[in-house]
Amino acid sequence: MAKKRRVELVVISDVHLGTYGCHATELLRYLKSIKPRTLVLNGDIIDIWQFNKSYWPTAHMKVVKHLLSLMTKGTRIYYVTGNHDEMLRKFVGFKMSSFQIVNKLVLNLDGKSAWIFHGDVFDVTMQHSKWLAKLGAEGYDLLILLNRFVNFCCRKLNREKVYLSRNIKNRVKSAVKFINNFEKTASDIAISNAFDYVVCGHIHHPEIKDIVTSEGKVTYLNSGDWIENLTSLEYQEGEWKLYKFQEDQRMQQLEEEDTAEHQVETNLELFERLMVEFNLKSA
Repeated sequence: MAKKRRVELVVISDVHLGTYGCHATELLRYLKSIKPRTLVLNGDIIDIWQFNKSYWPTAHMKVVKHLLSLMTKGTRIYYVTGNHDEMLRKFVGFKMSSFQIVNKLVLNLDGKSAWIFHGDVFDVTMQHSKWLAKLGAEGYDLLILLNRFVNFCCRKLNREKVYLSRNIKNRVKSAVKFINNFEKTASDIAISNAFDYVVCGHIHHPEIKDIVTSEGKVTYLNSGDWIENLTSLEYQEGEWKLYKFQEDQRMQQLEEEDTAEHQVETNLELFERLMVEFNLKSA
């Protein structure tokens, strides 16, 4: 691999290690291509809600090992708790070397303040019907699994990828309204507290935009996810950038170099999981 890019701050969220929708291999490629001074893991990195001892692939473990390696090499790592890894909130305040678990974080970036948190605190479903949220999470994971299998077939037929969940969310008015309300709520609170940046995850909708109200202005940022969008936020020399794995030509070249055997094994695993979910697996 080419020389690593130096980045002052990297924010990733919603990786969901331990689920079939997680793109751990792609995330590992990305992490190995950069040299961050500070790395913020902004919630839902390990999906404890859906954690299954029978599904913890080597690629997922490699991501964890690489994060530990970054820590030993001096990268400051903040693990901001989310809803799918809420169990870690019992350990808020824990520190080990350059690693720390927090519920929220405020960083000084070139004289400007960045307020960083996962964002589930704004989710009404999470606050009042956690069982419904967990049920929805399982349905979402199944949809993502089905999407990956559909894209495997599309690849064989030389057709473009489809994004089932993303298209559904973009077309359902209530989902669009939820995203808009989420962004507005986060921005309003950030403005009232005089923060320059508000950085969230949770809704799997990558974004960077300035929001102006009668009370002031703030830059709203969302790191997206590593299920559908494969995105992160990078801060370097006073500027924010939304990194998109699928638009990184260097990463795409590495993906093409993957062995056919690995691809076959991965897709057979996905197909088997789909049969189990739909009760089609033979006795």
